[in-house]
Order: sequence, then structure tokens, then C-alpha cells
Amino acid sequence: MACNAVARTDVKQQLSLRPHAAPSGYGPSDLQSAYNLPQSGGSGQTVAIVDANDDPNAEQDLATYRSQYGLPECSTANGCFQKVDQNGGTNYPAADAGWAGEISLDVDMVSSACPQCHILLVEANSASMDDLGTAVNRAVAMGAKFVSNSYGGSEDSTDPTSDEQYFNHPGVAITVSSGDSGYGVEYPAASQYVTAVGGTSLQRDSSARGWSETVWGSSAGGEGAGSGCSQYDAKPSWQKDTGCAKRAVADVAS
Repeated sequence: MACNAVARTDVKQQLSLRPHAAPSGYGPSDLQSAYNLPQSGGSGQTVAIVDANDDPNAEQDLATYRSQYGLPECSTANGCFQKVDQNGGTNYPAADAGWAGEISLDVDMVSSACPQCHILLVEANSASMDDLGTAVNRAVAMGAKFVSNSYGGSEDSTDPTSDEQYFNHPGVAITVSSGDSGYGVEYPAASQYVTAVGGTSLQRDSSARGWSETVWGSSAGGEGAGSGCSQYDAKPSWQKDTGCAKRAVADVAS
């Protein structure tokens, strides 16, 4: 598996930023406006984030982000944030800068969309499906009803077995990014037990909503939200399309 994160290289950063300048891009108020999300959303709920390897600065980065945007504190001290290894302890795996970037992005975006949610970060020992799947099971065992997974890899014939071992959790919303390499299906987004989430490009406009969205993709660069027909995962009963004999990806995009 690999983390599904892409770094933009087409944005020129001014080197002469004035002190205390706000970051560019969309902050929590923007995303709450775009998707009509309540500022008090998530009270009493826990969102789990599953990634591989350790981000030793996860809590520090989370504090910086929330302070920047005036969100309430979410820390180990006040019980809002918790970081565990895939066994539920504190024997964290080896640090990895690539995965750490994904982890910080994930905790920030949960904060943005769900500012009152508690955040449970479960770090898998490695990027293998077995370790990441064990981390998913750990998150559910620790009470999370929402589990976010921002990674994926190629499909293979063992995926239906992984479905039953790691993702068959009735009553738990498990979301998985559909990939960032354009057309083509990744696992575990192809699991029949998860919500496969694609990406869009979001722009302010003069509509009643105030925002418009288009499918995220660039034929020139090869980037784009993953989509297509699974080779191995059965079509869930709630999918009625005729375009795919098996599971169709994605389910939603934002």
C-alpha cells in the first residue's frame, strides 16, 4: 500500500510572507461553507485515522493547525486526541516522512470537517495490508464508528479474504480514498464493505451554494481520482449499475 497524497508543484510561494499571514488554500470555515457542515459537528463522536508508520509530530502539528484556525484544543491532555500502535499500545512503528505528511493532513482535515470530534490515530507497523487491516480492526475495537483510510494499492485475488478479515464491520462507516492515479481501481477502496471516496476540484463561484466542483483529474499529469470496475470484489447489493460486473468505484467524491 502507498499513502494517497499528492504535493502540488505548480503553486509559487512568496518568500516575503508578512508575519502571521494566514496559510493559502481552504481553511475550516471554507470547507464548512462548501459542504454545509455545522461548526459544532461531531460532538461525542470519534473518528479514527489509519495510516502506516509513525508521525512523531502528529499531535504538535494538530495543535498548530487548530490554533491557526481558532478550533478548540484537541490533545492527549484533554482526552480529545489519542495515538496508538496497531495493538492499541504506545510501541509506535518507525517514523516515515512520507506517511507522516499524510497523517498530518488527515488529522487536520478531520479537524476541519468535524471540529468537535475526538481523533484516534492508529499507526500500522508497516504499509502491508495485514498491518493496516489490523489497525482498522483495532480502531473499531476501541470504539470508533468512523474510520478513515487514505491509502491504497493494486488489487489482487486475496482481496475478498481481506474484506472479511478487516473491513466487515456493520454499523461502522469505513471510508477509503479511491486513489490519485486516474482511471483504475485500488484496494481497499474496492472492498464491498467501505465507502470509496474520490476527489474533486473545489472553486468559489457566484451560485446560491457559493461553490462549484468538478471531477479531479488531469490527463497531462496522469493525476485524478481513482475509479473503475473491481476485478475481484463482488458487487454490493446496493449497486445497481450495469457498467461493472463487480464492484464499481467510487461511491462519493468531494
